[in-house]
Amino acid sequence: MDLEDFHGTERIADPPRKLTTENAPGPQAPKTGDLTYYAPWGNLAIFYKDGASASSDLLILGHIDADADQLSGADRITIEATS
Repeated sequence: MDLEDFHGTERIADPPRKLTTENAPGPQAPKTGDLTYYAPWGNLAIFYKDGASASSDLLILGHIDADADQLSGADRITIEATS
């Protein structure tokens, strides 16, 4: 997926389809490296700066171990499901 900058804190991309939010974890404030899903828009985001606050619309899916400079300059990401 191609990434673009959003608000100077995250890189966003549109997955091929929306994800289900059934049984989603409770809200948490995103941190640098967090891979998230913003349910209202159906997009993924990788934060390269800590987010301002927790939101029930923003679901943290995982974490990428990379520094902020690597994340802020990322142009593309490939995500594969594991079993």
